[in-house]
Amino acid sequence: MMQEHAPRTTDAASPPVLDIKDARATIRLNRPKHLNRLQPEDLDVLANLFDRIESDPAIRVLVLTGTGRAFSAGYDLGSIADRAAKAEEQTAGSAFEIVVNRLEDLAIPTICRINGGVYGGSTDLALACDFRIGVDTCEMFMPAARLGLHYYTSGIARYVSRLGVDNAKKLFLTAEKIGAAEMLRIGYLTAMVPAEALDEEVDRLAATLAGNAPVAMAGMKRAINEFARGRLDEAAADHRHRDSMRSAEIKEGIAAFAEKRPPKF
Repeated sequence: MMQEHAPRTTDAASPPVLDIKDARATIRLNRPKHLNRLQPEDLDVLANLFDRIESDPAIRVLVLTGTGRAFSAGYDLGSIADRAAKAEEQTAGSAFEIVVNRLEDLAIPTICRINGGVYGGSTDLALACDFRIGVDTCEMFMPAARLGLHYYTSGIARYVSRLGVDNAKKLFLTAEKIGAAEMLRIGYLTAMVPAEALDEEVDRLAATLAGNAPVAMAGMKRAINEFARGRLDEAAADHRHRDSMRSAEIKEGIAAFAEKRPPKF
């Protein structure tokens, strides 16, 4: 597997940067002076990175995070306005939606490392990850109602399926900011930790996920996402279950359990 390394912070703003180390890939949003606000060119970069990561079987887990004091301020509002004014067929919102849905559909497990504020569309980007670990000083808000923006449907659906109807209504319709403790309470955060413990907690979870059976995890993740959308392909899920019962993964898992050692998938 190709090893790529990027510094944890960079002086100059750039499109998202990729770091691959062992079985873990990390994508870092890297426009810290503007709170990692996403630009149109960033969407193409993210889509290409997702394809590249998923095509490498040695990568078992993805961590998505931001440089500096915020995770992301969402998508650039100027780009949305420009495209709307030009009546472009693919709006900025739909381009963003495609990238977020692609992230949700990645076969490998994903962790959002929330190092600070999460605003606008980036709240949905984080929700598209399987796990969200945030610092106890983070905050979030969804300003669509203040901007006169009807949010795209898959984003609303993700809010409802992850957080429930009442919480989705509160966040979308009031456009009020909430803090880390409330984010944890409503299920937006998987875990909340002090800033000094963030990397340790993310590393621990990433190592756990990277050590589990990748094919079984990918299949179960797909089924869970389909259940959440109310569109389970039951025949395909049953087929994956039957295949797993005679797979190399289950043979190794059973052998490792009997021998009291970690499995090697």
